Amino acid sequence: MKKILGLLGIAILGGVITLGGYKMFFNESSVFQSSGSENSKTIRTNFVTTSNETSANFDYESVDFTLAAEKSLDAVVHVKNTTTRTQYNPLAEFFYGNGSGTRKFEQVGTGSGVIISSDGYIVTNNHVVDGANDIEIILNDKKVYKAKLIGADKNDDIALLKISADNELPFITFANSDNVKVGEWVLAVGNPYNLTSTVTAGIVSAKGRDLDGNGSIDSFIQTDAAVNPGNSGGALVNTRGELIGINTAISSATGSFIGYSFAIPSNITKKIVDDLLEFGNVQEAVLGIVFNTQENNDVLGVKISDVEQGQGAAKAGLKKDDIIVKVNNVKITKFADLKGQLTAKRPGEFVEITIDRNGELITKNVQLSKKPKQLKSPSFNWELKDVSKQELKDKGIKNGVKIVELINRGENSLNNYIITKINDKPVSDAEEGVKMLESIANSKSYIIIEMINLKGEKETLRFR
Repeated sequence: MKKILGLLGIAILGGVITLGGYKMFFNESSVFQSSGSENSKTIRTNFVTTSNETSANFDYESVDFTLAAEKSLDAVVHVKNTTTRTQYNPLAEFFYGNGSGTRKFEQVGTGSGVIISSDGYIVTNNHVVDGANDIEIILNDKKVYKAKLIGADKNDDIALLKISADNELPFITFANSDNVKVGEWVLAVGNPYNLTSTVTAGIVSAKGRDLDGNGSIDSFIQTDAAVNPGNSGGALVNTRGELIGINTAISSATGSFIGYSFAIPSNITKKIVDDLLEFGNVQEAVLGIVFNTQENNDVLGVKISDVEQGQGAAKAGLKKDDIIVKVNNVKITKFADLKGQLTAKRPGEFVEITIDRNGELITKNVQLSKKPKQLKSPSFNWELKDVSKQELKDKGIKNGVKIVELINRGENSLNNYIITKINDKPVSDAEEGVKMLESIANSKSYIIIEMINLKGEKETLRFR
């Protein structure tokens, strides 16, 4: 009996010691989570196939979103597009004769759209309706309308639709996206996974976001409001229910929302819509400067590599090595900021450009020019531009066309090199240069390109 009581006492003492040690070393609860590198990709958020839905939880007690939801729900629509696809089966063609191997089928995709006027104009993403044979709009009250495509811009991923309704429609007004603040509360309104009229909330996480070097938009609003496939083309609104962006993409390794979503700013959207209505296409405005990514790695702002003679920047007195730090009092820290401001402007408009020139801040009034026609050589991933007479004189050459690389090649970059001869033939016109490059590339002949590098030295490239 004494032996049993002794063993029991030892057990109790051991338990007390264990409990005391636990309290001493683990007084606060701890959660351990392993993490590793996970590659994410940017995914457009139109909805075609199903996948598991995820969500995020936030504490919204201090903010009332009901007004914004009431003002935007009826103005965000469900966009259904039907595309006819052709499938070819060579085996069926072989066994059953001519025409037997071709089969046509319909593919249905869905997304969202935003009514921007009472007479039925709707803005959405281009990728939501691209290639569609039939576009159907479903309002929040379940009414269905056929939509007409008024115009689209693939580069900026915006499309404008029109429906004819019997009565005036609810619509969302545009806000000035330049005034949006990081940390500001926002709502994303759309139709994820065919769940109509869905509202999610979050904050603005960043502005002027460049997604993996995207060369077109380059100025997304980033939020943590949950956006999933089907949200593409839907509204991002502020707490007053005003449109500050068009939800377009998510950054995800799974295809579903994991914490980041991106919207095209409302200022860019409005400008594109106005251009499509007035001109039928987008009027792109440029300063007339040359920008080099490598030179801007350690610069807060946009450093000018060169100015194009005869265009707005040169006429206003901007110079090589000036650093652009503001546009119309909007701070510029990187090229994405500058691109976003210019995308929202038209050729002929004036903008105030503040530059840092050797430590001195100078403001210039610059008239924007129309973006010149792009002349691209797909075989070389080059865009060619004509060279001004003054630049030819400065370089001490009689003819040439400038290379603008479409892919950044780092230290091996030929950006801003000037081609003078192709296979011993002088080149003085960019359009002619592209034709020569493509003709020789398609013939798979030997190519010799003579050029002037950034130091003014002659170089020769040979391609087989």
